[in-house]
Amino acid sequence: MSENNYLTDYYNQRCDEDERLISRVGSVEFLTTMRYIEKHLKAGDRIIEIGAGTGRYSHALAQQGYAVDSVELLEGHIEVFKKNTQPGENITITQGNALDLSTFADETYDVVLLLGPMYHLYTENDKKTALSEAIRVAKRGGVIFVAYCISDATIVLGCFVTKQFDMLEFIERGMIDPESFATHSEPKDIIELVRKEDIDTLMCDFDITRLHYVAVNGVTGFISEAIDNMDEATFELYMKYHYSICEREDMLGMTHHALDVFKKR
Repeated sequence: MSENNYLTDYYNQRCDEDERLISRVGSVEFLTTMRYIEKHLKAGDRIIEIGAGTGRYSHALAQQGYAVDSVELLEGHIEVFKKNTQPGENITITQGNALDLSTFADETYDVVLLLGPMYHLYTENDKKTALSEAIRVAKRGGVIFVAYCISDATIVLGCFVTKQFDMLEFIERGMIDPESFATHSEPKDIIELVRKEDIDTLMCDFDITRLHYVAVNGVTGFISEAIDNMDEATFELYMKYHYSICEREDMLGMTHHALDVFKKR
């Protein structure tokens, strides 16, 4: 089965990305990501979202009046994206791949969002290609937002709390190193899991300045039932607390998703 077929099957059969970000638990990731995007937006900015999925972020930004060009690989997501488009949105959607943005000119966008593709890229070459393309289409001084899936929170929750995954099986299959517990994924595994040191190594060859490194959902995954049962006032207080700790170095390892925010020099 090809890499694209694995992804199509995953999102069609097992993962509703639109629903994931709308849920109370998923909204922590969405609200945090939007908070950081909005920190760096200016009136008149042009935005591109690479790997836009069903358009949760693209539409939210277009509805704020920004011009948004979106790129998405999967036809099913594009269909939902088009259905979600509201009158008055200055938005486009193009089928394309994060590894080849040749239809987009150099230094075009003030803000570049790469919030999904790194989840599904498994080689250093592919990761650097996607990052290079995102940086290429950004203007000088433009801000790029890149999301990653982080391994340790997934191991702790999936193998030891919910027991959704079998740690010994993953070790036997070579997906988890038995000493360092670093992870290794292939297209059939769907999700690429990394640690912050992997991201730091990946970024060292690029001419960028890091602005933020954010634990976008922090410990939310570990207390999902409590989050879902919170009243609005408690949830607002939780979000205020979460925002206060999501860049603290001692909290960065135990998030399921991280957001790397950097500026093109």
